[in-house]
Amino acid sequence: MKTVFTLTFSLFATLLIAQTTYLHCGEVFDSEKGKFLGPHTIVVEGNQIKVVKKGYHDPTEDNAVLVDLKSKTVYPGFIDMHVHIEGEYSQDKYLKEFQNNPADTAFEAAEIANRTLLAGFTTVRDMGGSGVNISLRDAINKGKVPGPRIFTAGKAIGTTGGHADPTNGFRDDIEGDPGPKEGVVNSVDDARKAIRQRYKNGADWIKITATGGVLSVAKSGQNPQFTEEEIAAITQTASDYGFKVAAHAHGDEGMYRAVANGVKTIEHGTLIEERTMELMKAKRAYLVATITAGKFVAEQAKIPGSYPAIIVPKAIAIGAQIQKTFKKAYEFGVPLAFGTDAGVFPHGDNAKEFIYMNEVGMPVTEALHLATYVNAELLDQADRLGQLKEGFLADIIATEDNAEENISTLTHVTFVMKNGTIYKN
Repeated sequence: MKTVFTLTFSLFATLLIAQTTYLHCGEVFDSEKGKFLGPHTIVVEGNQIKVVKKGYHDPTEDNAVLVDLKSKTVYPGFIDMHVHIEGEYSQDKYLKEFQNNPADTAFEAAEIANRTLLAGFTTVRDMGGSGVNISLRDAINKGKVPGPRIFTAGKAIGTTGGHADPTNGFRDDIEGDPGPKEGVVNSVDDARKAIRQRYKNGADWIKITATGGVLSVAKSGQNPQFTEEEIAAITQTASDYGFKVAAHAHGDEGMYRAVANGVKTIEHGTLIEERTMELMKAKRAYLVATITAGKFVAEQAKIPGSYPAIIVPKAIAIGAQIQKTFKKAYEFGVPLAFGTDAGVFPHGDNAKEFIYMNEVGMPVTEALHLATYVNAELLDQADRLGQLKEGFLADIIATEDNAEENISTLTHVTFVMKNGTIYKN
């Protein structure tokens, strides 16, 4: 006799590993074509999608599990291409650099990872931290803690005094002279060594800070901070070791140098000019605009004491412009990816980015296409992530409403499956 269980809870997620699960979905999102389809049944076996078929089909296997999502809209798990998983904004953030041990960072990161997963983001690209992000990735992959699948840059790479210099703002006797191992380079040789160090550490991507930044304790938020020769050495060495390169950039000169020398994604891109947009189109380099972070810092900077004084004018000048930048790039036809810079604002609010993209003219279906299908391609995971399709990993989420009719539903994900395991229902 066949036994069918209807699950409406996540407490027994471990029971779902290595067995067959049927999902009756009220509506599913075709991420490749960017459109919503009608009722479907998704059959999950172990950690993979076995079949997706129209209509509702009851289980035929013994001891199969049936999950009723007939009133929901179902999507592939979302992918965020820009997060900082190790921490998030707080008024004492800069003080914590002197107080927290790596273990403190690890425990905070584990909680953040779980929160991110429950928000429907089953995969993220971490764009720089202390190196704990690599250990967290491995712990999640081994099933030790719950969280999204992480592709991480490890420690970001900058120049002395640049946006990723970890001792900016320190007093003279403790600032030291960090080098390639710590993520600070000042020559072509340094650049090559920094890439090799990240390979040794186990990073998945390379992140450089091609210009000044908003939240670093340094004066400029937009000046170019690498020579073309240094960037070329970074991208060439990265290619040798199987890496793609992302570049934080606000000022146009720094991002132009980055794209011209082989960087794959530009993060933020606030002051982008037409020449750089043309170059990005020609080279298929992607803009990851992070509108949510820009809006958050611009508002937060108006509250006294939120940031050190040197940061406030940068936050107000740069943050408020990012949504306009996204609109300009979208209308120009620049390749786009979905990323938020979560950590600058509270993790778990990542889906607000969909709303901000939609506000300036991008249809929600196109934004969803970026956050699933396109991002999977950028991560070289197009054959297993980003689609509800036979043979793909069972990363499946659901919302109460159809996002095309109610975009805010994306900020309240009600069902989360990752790798065939239900974490939220």
